[in-house]
Order: sequence, then structure tokens, then C-alpha cells
Amino acid sequence: MMFFSADLLDEFASLWFQAPIVISSRLQDFALSGGSPSGTAEVSRMITEKLSATTESIMAVSVAMINEGMITATALATGTCAGLAGASDRVAVAALKPYGKRVRANALRLN
Repeated sequence: MMFFSADLLDEFASLWFQAPIVISSRLQDFALSGGSPSGTAEVSRMITEKLSATTESIMAVSVAMINEGMITATALATGTCAGLAGASDRVAVAALKPYGKRVRANALRLN
């Protein structure tokens, strides 16, 4: 049986519950704006946020992978398994955190 860390479950829950609310709010705003400059600005903001979240996520995963490699090298050098558990969860959290941060901010801003 597989168990996930509390941090990973928090990130999943944030995206699972808040992303549909943000999407719904944005679609409603688009429908009401009728192509106005505010609607265009929101589309531009949406695209920019996704690109910056992707870049931040890639960087965070790279750093997390380096950290996990160092933990593994230390464990091999010392002959222990200390710190090896949960490595995949830590990398997954690093990947999801930039997206979750933006979704939470948008949920507050749009509601």
C-alpha cells in the first residue's frame, strides 16, 4: 500500500478543489467582458502565469533532484538509509508547488 506525504496531499487538494473554481470564475468573467480590454488582460495574465509557473516548476524539480541525489550519495557513503524515504514525494511537491501557489492566489483574487 502506498502512502503520500501531507505536503503532497496538500498540493493535490489545493489544485483539485481550487483550480475548477478559478477556471469557472475566469470563464464567467470572459463571458461578461465580451472581448473588452479587461478580458484580454486576463487572458494575457493567464498565459504569463502558466509560463512562469512552468519555468519555476522545472527549476524546483532540478534543485529537488540534486538534493535527493546528495541525500542518496550520503546514504550510500555512510551505509544508512536515512533520508531516502519520501524522495519521490519531495520531488513531486517541488513540481506542484509553483502551480498551487498561483491557483491559490487566483482563487483569492477572482472571488
